[in-house]
Amino acid sequence: MSNAYQATLEWARAQDAADPLRAFRDEFLIPPHDGRASHYFCGNSLGLQPRAVREALTAELDDWGALAVEGHFKGRQPWLDYHEYVRDDLAELVGALPSEVVAMNTLGVNLHLMMVSFYRPTPDRHAILIEAGAFPTDRYAVESQIRFHGFSPTLSLIELEPDEPNGTLSMGAIERALAEHGERIALVLLPGVQYRTGQAFDLKAITGLAHRQGCTVGFDLAHAVGNLPLRLHDSGADFAVWCSYKYLNSGPGAVAGAFVHDRHARTEHLPRFAGWWGHDKQSRFRMGPEFVPTPGADGWQISNPPILSLAPLRVSLQIFHRAGMARLREKSLRLTGYLEWLVQTQLADVLESVTPRETERRGSQLSLRVLGGRERGRALFEYLMEHGVVGDWREPDVIRISPAPLYNRFEDCVGFAEAVRAWAHRPA
Repeated sequence: MSNAYQATLEWARAQDAADPLRAFRDEFLIPPHDGRASHYFCGNSLGLQPRAVREALTAELDDWGALAVEGHFKGRQPWLDYHEYVRDDLAELVGALPSEVVAMNTLGVNLHLMMVSFYRPTPDRHAILIEAGAFPTDRYAVESQIRFHGFSPTLSLIELEPDEPNGTLSMGAIERALAEHGERIALVLLPGVQYRTGQAFDLKAITGLAHRQGCTVGFDLAHAVGNLPLRLHDSGADFAVWCSYKYLNSGPGAVAGAFVHDRHARTEHLPRFAGWWGHDKQSRFRMGPEFVPTPGADGWQISNPPILSLAPLRVSLQIFHRAGMARLREKSLRLTGYLEWLVQTQLADVLESVTPRETERRGSQLSLRVLGGRERGRALFEYLMEHGVVGDWREPDVIRISPAPLYNRFEDCVGFAEAVRAWAHRPA
């Protein structure tokens, strides 16, 4: 496909006109800049607002005003079962059984709840394997869990150093670490997509390697959900967690999600932090003293569903259902491939990508290192922001640019390239 790419605005607009998913862009509010739409590439940090969210929130506010407590039973979308309204679309999106997923809490809270159940260290098997440079949510949670159980991170935290030139990890490195340390690893916790490099991981292959060593396996899918097709059930992973304010476009601080594999649905010996809403639905309102967990992921709920946070997620998941993850991935490959081609052919004196070139090892995000060091990189980043090209900065020298196929266009990629060239050739 790269042989057919052209760096002109005319070519990009022709691709956009022929895009079968082009109408979905109109379902989002694009931030304006100087009288035109900005080139927004920051869906990996905060997705754009679907236009239908305002109506969905207003409906819940109206029901609250008109019905008060009766909204739990008589609302247009009765609140009592509200988390169930997103279940099927969420399961479809992440490749899971409906009973394996639940929308609840925030990512960090869900990670701790999952580790309560799935990090069960013993004197002989107490280590947790993560990638070096993991996102702070994971790093802090893992270290605190190790200390909580009476172990020392110095001995029980294994950080897997990158073995590839741009700071990425090969499957060989993961395999070697498991072969060397597997007997003392209780939990393998890796990302679906590494936030700094944009590298995507093979969840099924990692799970297979870890399970053969007797390790439990969990994934942080913050940068993978809504970005890549996921087959969580088939991966065999024990659990996964994610947020929904990035590619899932559900708003700042939106309700997060969790996956618990079906084989754990009725495992009675798994400890957990129990809460009322995790109690078996059929007997929940008997208010009995004994906790009886709902089978499946619902059994890890602590509290009743946050209606005003779930409403935007319900809207977004309906959009994903209509678009289809397979079609979104197909467009994403073309968009990110085009952006990469522009970097290589038009901007090679300014930028280099540290994200793997193999399409199966990345999602929509390209992590672009600015040649010339941090100060030059910050100057370029600030110039882009001032000129309506929105990405984000990650220390020490990376600008992350993520064309989201629901609302980004080929024209946006050209706009990015033109802005970088304008900065590079500005008068001294």
